[in-house]
Amino acid sequence: MALLAALGAWAVLEPGLAQAQQNAAPPDFPEQVRSGAPAPERTMFPQVRTMKAMVAGGNNFVTEAGLRILRQGGNAVDAGVAAMLAGAVTEEDHFSMGGEAPILVKLQGRPVAVVSGIGTAPALATPQFYAGRPPLPWERADRRPPIPSQGILATTTPGMVDGALLALREYGRLSFAQVAQPAIELAEAFPVTEVLADTLKRDEGMLRRWPNSWSYFTGDSAGRLPVAGDIFRQPQLAATLRAMVQAERQAGGEREAAIDAVRDYFYRGPVARKMGEFSEANGGLVRYGDIAAFAAEIDTPRSTTFHGYEIVKPGFWTQGPVMLQMFNILEGYDLQAMGHNSPQYLHTLAEAAKLAFADRDTFYGDPKFAKVPERVLLSKAYAAQRRGLIDPDKAMLRSIPGRIRGYGGPLPDAGGTPLEVKDTTSLAVVDAQGNVFSATPSGAWLPSVKAGDTGISFGTRLQSFVVQAGHPNVLQKGKRPRVTLSPTLILKDGQPVYAVNTPGGDNQDQAMLQVILNMIVFGMTPQQAVEAPRFQTNALYASFGNHEYKPGDLSLESRIDAATAAALKARGHDVTVRGPWSNASAPSVIRLAGTHLEGGADPRRARFVDGY
Repeated sequence: MALLAALGAWAVLEPGLAQAQQNAAPPDFPEQVRSGAPAPERTMFPQVRTMKAMVAGGNNFVTEAGLRILRQGGNAVDAGVAAMLAGAVTEEDHFSMGGEAPILVKLQGRPVAVVSGIGTAPALATPQFYAGRPPLPWERADRRPPIPSQGILATTTPGMVDGALLALREYGRLSFAQVAQPAIELAEAFPVTEVLADTLKRDEGMLRRWPNSWSYFTGDSAGRLPVAGDIFRQPQLAATLRAMVQAERQAGGEREAAIDAVRDYFYRGPVARKMGEFSEANGGLVRYGDIAAFAAEIDTPRSTTFHGYEIVKPGFWTQGPVMLQMFNILEGYDLQAMGHNSPQYLHTLAEAAKLAFADRDTFYGDPKFAKVPERVLLSKAYAAQRRGLIDPDKAMLRSIPGRIRGYGGPLPDAGGTPLEVKDTTSLAVVDAQGNVFSATPSGAWLPSVKAGDTGISFGTRLQSFVVQAGHPNVLQKGKRPRVTLSPTLILKDGQPVYAVNTPGGDNQDQAMLQVILNMIVFGMTPQQAVEAPRFQTNALYASFGNHEYKPGDLSLESRIDAATAAALKARGHDVTVRGPWSNASAPSVIRLAGTHLEGGADPRRARFVDGY
């Protein structure tokens, strides 16, 4: 099945094959698509169905690692951690070991838990440090963001590793050695994927600025960057992972204490010391003490209801509650009667997104440091008030946050020009007992700075802070940046029915909103839902780089008909029609259908789903 996902993604690049699929007679789907949705069409990637377990991720190595652990007796959390570590080894195009990950866990008979594996700002990183800084050698004066978007001055402490260990310790059954074994084998050797090869080629100039990184990626290929199909070996990373396993074995005793020993080895032992020393020697801000002080934590999820479903997200240190606010606003409309992707439907969704993101940009931040009006923002009464701002015939052309006395702060300076976002991956696991693991790992992506001989890359998430004094997301020592990473679980009568997640930066919750509505309002299968054409708005303050704002922006995939695009322009939207599969996100879905599981993998980029 994972191979089929790869073929689905490849078909996007092959017009002949895509046209042949479009011209083929549609199959007879057993599912009935509700009124208002388009007629069932043949999907580019076949609908995956299994009886017991399923894994969705960013490549075949990730899904295979998760399934391997499930077959060895692990639960969804064991498999999820194994899959995440495998992704950290093989998906540095979008994520690696020094990155971050929010995680949702739903074990049978227990409430949903959130694990915050989000790194924090080092003590030396202050708004004063970055004020008036000169452009770095790779930056242009007209594109210089307030906090660098690349390089060693953009890094937080690594968060994913501790988040993974905390999830494993509290909710898993297996040892670190067991769940890390697939990643160790992959670090020893794996064939390079097209997306990794393409990203390395794109970032060659930046990688050459860091000899340590250049040698890391070229050491096994005679001084050149590896290409697709080359066998890539990472002996330094493999050695670090094996040393972490050895720390667990030497600890002995109870499973939990042994996993704590792995954490201490990474965060208070040799790995942290090497990362801190490299950072200091090379002009970075992270020190050993910053890493040693970091601890992932368990949080309470935030949720709302929509059409009898409970939508569950991580808290306001992510953008996750944006989705909850959008659902609350949209609850007041008959979306099915509007018709799927009709002008009125797309206009209403885009305007709801603008309102929710205006609140995100004004009120969201790490609640341990900032006052966030959570109850107001997630209340149905507030949503009704916000809904009243939507004009059915006219697009909003400015950010309109709510007015909540005593909360919020100045919006970011949206000057400068957009910078490329390197993005994210995502994964989900459902096991035979109905336990669910959903995560959005990200960060420490290419072009990365490798920390000495650890094989660990420094991340660049510090750029997601703002430097405006008084803002809830202003840069502060020990604080988590408000991240875009936003895994999703959907419950019905207390039981999980959907795990949904995606890469895509600021677009993550916009894309997932549309996919979820495709399923619960218009009755699409997971595969139909992820493949259906989508919109995206950048009428928000970007979470990266220059935090730019684009008034009225609305991008449509060209599979949305021209008459609809014209009707949206007439409402005042700044419409850009892009390629048929151009949306910046690529969701995956696992549906728990009662008697079986159904998976959806978006062919817009590498998404894989497999099971048994």
